[in-house]
Amino acid sequence: MSVNVRFLSQFRAAPNLLTLARLFLLPFLVIEILDGRMRLAFVLFLVAGISDALDGLLARMLSQRTKLGEYLDPIADKLLLSTLFMVLTHVGLIPRYVTVLVFSRDLGILLISTLLYVTNTLRDFRPSFFGKLNTLVQIVVVTTVLVLRVESVHWLGVVNEVLVRSIAYLAPLSAAQYAWLVVRRVNAASESPAG
Repeated sequence: MSVNVRFLSQFRAAPNLLTLARLFLLPFLVIEILDGRMRLAFVLFLVAGISDALDGLLARMLSQRTKLGEYLDPIADKLLLSTLFMVLTHVGLIPRYVTVLVFSRDLGILLISTLLYVTNTLRDFRPSFFGKLNTLVQIVVVTTVLVLRVESVHWLGVVNEVLVRSIAYLAPLSAAQYAWLVVRRVNAASESPAG
């Protein structure tokens, strides 16, 4: 019983409340995009981004790092990005092939990580360099797509086009690097008990 109480009390930590608020914003953000109210969608996206920055800052400042937060924050980030890619593709603002590559990569990583975690083979799933770069480019792409629907800026359109195309290369490249790192970590983990 005390374990359940401890777990539930993690929901009251300020950083986790912010992460939950970010998840709560997501359906409203999707509705605004689907209804073509891009200015409001952009504002909601900015609020989500600010809450993401604040939850990490609060976790450090208030010493409220929790096990729940370790899982909840990246799940919220990935859910936000993946959903936005899907919705922006649906309304014709991001090419389908890019979203297919993004989802294929994420699904592959999720399946491998879950399998390794469940079988107790590996518990270290730190993102790779190209994985971080891929996520950063995805965030910038979503931001520029929304900005361009609010304000027409020619040079930003060119930048957005280049970044969208770069995701087509970064997604499979980051998946390959992640797979290589996982194989190395699994090999290191299997050799360490013998050593």
